[in-house]
Amino acid sequence: MILYIAEKPSLGKAIAAVLPKPQHKDNGFIRLANGDVVSWCIGHLLEQAAPEQYNPDYKRWQAAHLPIIPTDWQLKVKSSAAKQFQILKKLIKQADKIIHAGDPDREGQLLVDQMLAYCGVKGAKLETAQRLLINDLNPDAVKKSLSQLKANKDFVPLSTSALARSRADWLYGLNMTRAYTLQGQKSGYNGVLSVGRVQTPLLGLVVRRDEEIANFISKPFYQVLASLSTQANEQFTALWQPSEACLPYQDEEGRVLVKALAEQVKNKIVNQAAIVSKLEQKDKKLAPPLPYNLSALQIDAAKRYGISAQQTLDACQQLYERHKLITYPRSDCRYLPQAQFNDAAALCQSIAANSQDLTESVANANTSLRSKAWNDSKVSAHHAIIPTAKRQILTKLSLTEQRLYLLIAVQYLAQFYPAYCYAETRVEVTILTGIFRATAKVEQAAGWKQLFRQAATNEIKQANSDEHQISQLPKLTLGQALKCIDATVLEKNTQPAQHFTDASLLAAMTGISRYVQDKDIRKILRDTDGLGTEATRASIIELLFKRQFIQRQGKLILATETGTALINALPLKATLPDMTALWEASLNNISQKQSSYQAFMQPLCDELQQLIADANTIKTMKLPQGTNQGWSKKKASSGKRKPYVRKPSVAKIDTKRN
Repeated sequence: MILYIAEKPSLGKAIAAVLPKPQHKDNGFIRLANGDVVSWCIGHLLEQAAPEQYNPDYKRWQAAHLPIIPTDWQLKVKSSAAKQFQILKKLIKQADKIIHAGDPDREGQLLVDQMLAYCGVKGAKLETAQRLLINDLNPDAVKKSLSQLKANKDFVPLSTSALARSRADWLYGLNMTRAYTLQGQKSGYNGVLSVGRVQTPLLGLVVRRDEEIANFISKPFYQVLASLSTQANEQFTALWQPSEACLPYQDEEGRVLVKALAEQVKNKIVNQAAIVSKLEQKDKKLAPPLPYNLSALQIDAAKRYGISAQQTLDACQQLYERHKLITYPRSDCRYLPQAQFNDAAALCQSIAANSQDLTESVANANTSLRSKAWNDSKVSAHHAIIPTAKRQILTKLSLTEQRLYLLIAVQYLAQFYPAYCYAETRVEVTILTGIFRATAKVEQAAGWKQLFRQAATNEIKQANSDEHQISQLPKLTLGQALKCIDATVLEKNTQPAQHFTDASLLAAMTGISRYVQDKDIRKILRDTDGLGTEATRASIIELLFKRQFIQRQGKLILATETGTALINALPLKATLPDMTALWEASLNNISQKQSSYQAFMQPLCDELQQLIADANTIKTMKLPQGTNQGWSKKKASSGKRKPYVRKPSVAKIDTKRN
C-alpha cells in the first residue's frame, strides 16, 4: 500500500481526486480503488513538550530554573489532533511506501518528517519515501506534480534547518519570556511579557518610530525656484542645487536652513543670463510589476482596501483550499516556472469568465509576451501567487475574497502587457555660478499601466528633494542661452516619519534591511525573507495586538505603555532584527549542507546563559500596574500568582516559534 500524507485535509482531497476510483472515504483518510490510501495531518499533529514534562518543577515560573535547555528533546501529540494522529500512525505502520505531501516550504517539510520519525519509520520504508510538491490544487496541476516526485531524503537538510529553527525559537521564547515576566512581577505587573526572536524586533520598530515622532522637532528649510525663459518666450522652472560652499548652512539631508542664504541667491539670479549646461534626453521603459508573493499582496490589500495581514492570509487560504481559484498563497516567491507559460492563455480566459470587469483587460492581453516573471532559476519550492484555471462566479465569494482575487488576477494579466514607455528629459542650467535642475517625464505608451490607472504614476516618481519635476519642458539644446526672469524662495518644513500602518509595518518586515546599520547583516536580510516569513508575519502582528504591546489608533499602529516599557528593559540586541539575520544565514547553511545543527544550537545555548543573567540584573521596569492578562486570580501554594492555563495556555504562548 502507498500512503500519501498531506499537510491538510484540503490537500489530501485534491490528491485523491486525481487518483484511481471508486474511492472509499473513511474517518481521516480516503482509500483508493487500488488499495492505496490518502491521509493527512491537520497542520502540526505534534508539538514541543511543555517544560514540566522535562521536570515537574518547571511548571512554576522561577528564575532559578532558567535557562531551561533540554538535553533530550521531546514531542507530544497535540490534544486537539489526537484522533487523527492515531489514524495516521496506524496507516504509516501498514504502508509499504510513503509519499510526503507536506506544503512546499521548510515548515511543511518538517511537519510530516517529524510524524514519520515519531512513528518510528526506518530502513527501506524511510529510504524510499518520496516527496510530492504541490502549489496548485486544481486537478491538472496535481497530476503534473504527481508525475514529478522526488526522493524525500534529498530534503533532509531542509527538514533539519526547520527543526533547528523550531527548537531555537522554543528555547529563546520560553526562557526570555519567563525571565522578563518574572522581572515584570517585581515591578507590580501581572501580565505575560512575551519575548520572541521576531515579535520583539518588530515591536522595537514600532516603539522606536513612536519615540522618533514624539521627539521630532520640525525645522524650516528653504529652496530657490528660478523661472527661466527661452528666446522664443517659452518658460519653465528649475530648482537650485546648493554647492559645497553652502554645507555649513545645510542639514544632513542637504537642506538649506538659513533663509538669508536663499534670499541672497534669489536676488542675485533675477534678470541674469543663463545657459543650458547639461542636457540628457532618454526614452525609458518600465517593465510590469512581478506577480504577487504573500507579503506584496498583503501590503497592496492593506493600502487599497484596509484589509489586515491576517484577513488577507485567511481569505487567500479560502481562495486556495475551498474555491481553488489561486495557487499556494504562503509563497515568498514572485517568479514563475517557464513550464507554466504555456498555461497563460487558458488562465487568462478563466479570469475573463470569472470577472466581467476584466473581460476587456483579458481581450487586450497578449499571451505571447513573456515578462521577466518566468524564471526557473528564481523559483524554488513554490512560485508566485497567480489565478488558476478554475471558473467560478465571483459573487459567490465574500467581498474580501473577491477583492483579493481581482488583485491577483490583474497582477498576473500585467505580465502580458507591454512595458510602460516614457520620455525623460533632465536639464541643468547654470546662472552665474549656481546650478539649477529640472526633470520632465512624458508618457509615450501606457502599456501595463492602463491596468493600474487608479494607482497613478507613483512607481516612477522620485522622492529626492533636489529633483524638480515638471510636466513638460520646451525643446532645448546644449549650450542654449536662457534668461532668469524671476525667482521664488520656497519655505518648507521638515516632516517627521509617519506612524506605522498595516501596510507600512508589513513593508518594514519584508524590507527590514533598511533598518540595519551593519552592511553584512543588511545583505543577509536583503537576500533572505526579511523579518518573519510569508506564513508567520500576519500572526506575529496579531500576537503583538493580543499581548497588548501595540494598539490601533484609526489606521495607525502605535506601541502601548507596556510594549514601550518592555523594549526599554530588554538588551538592545534582543530588540533589533540582527539576530534573525544571523539565524537565517545559519539555517540556510544547514539546508545547503554547509553547516550543522550543532554548530547552530550550541552558540545559542551559550548566549542564553548571558541573556538570562542580564535579565536578572534589572531593578525596575516602568510598566502599568495591576494588569491580569494571562494570569489567574488564584494564588499558587507559594503565595505567588501562577500562569492561567487556557487556550492558548501561557506555556504555549511563551514557546511560539516567533
